[in-house]
Amino acid sequence: MKLILLGAPGSGKGTQAALISEKLNLPHISTGDIFRDNIKRKTEIGLKIKSIIDGGDLCPDDLTIEIVKQRLSEKDCENGYLLDGFPRNITQAKALDESAAPDKVIELVIPLEKIEKRITGRRSCVKCKSSFHVDLIGNRKDCPTCGGELFVRDDDNPTSVKERLAVYKTQTAPLIEYYAKQGKLVPINADLPIEEVFADILKVVK
Repeated sequence: MKLILLGAPGSGKGTQAALISEKLNLPHISTGDIFRDNIKRKTEIGLKIKSIIDGGDLCPDDLTIEIVKQRLSEKDCENGYLLDGFPRNITQAKALDESAAPDKVIELVIPLEKIEKRITGRRSCVKCKSSFHVDLIGNRKDCPTCGGELFVRDDDNPTSVKERLAVYKTQTAPLIEYYAKQGKLVPINADLPIEEVFADILKVVK
């Protein structure tokens, strides 16, 4: 099974990706994770990416496509994949169709006004990397899981959130129409408890 998770920042892609990956035994492939891994290992591509990011620019399509193609050629992707964060635009989607077209595209749907509240209320743990929301933990400063210090990510502020949502609407949202025309798009109501969203996803991918 080849799956793509689509959705605005804060729609729950990371949470659902982890659950889907474990349940269906699919490698969860995040472009952000690939970038960070290559930068950490100081690969040729990683050095290119670091130079681009340090210059304040986004990684260009050709380089992003090259990295994802390399990752999808690895052995653990022989029986499928779960892509999160790729494709981000039509150019990337067309490149993926040429090499490893998806079977289904899961769109996590949630009103954009609720996303801002979700993200700005998010707290992350320094130690175990878990995320929590102030609606559940209040003003707590320590992680309920491991006791580590909780912090607010730099990009989880209102100004940054508005900018990220604007980029999503202009670049990524057109993918919804692209995959809908292919008959591969499956909208899922993501404005529900995590377990219910996951159950709805399993109904359409099994």
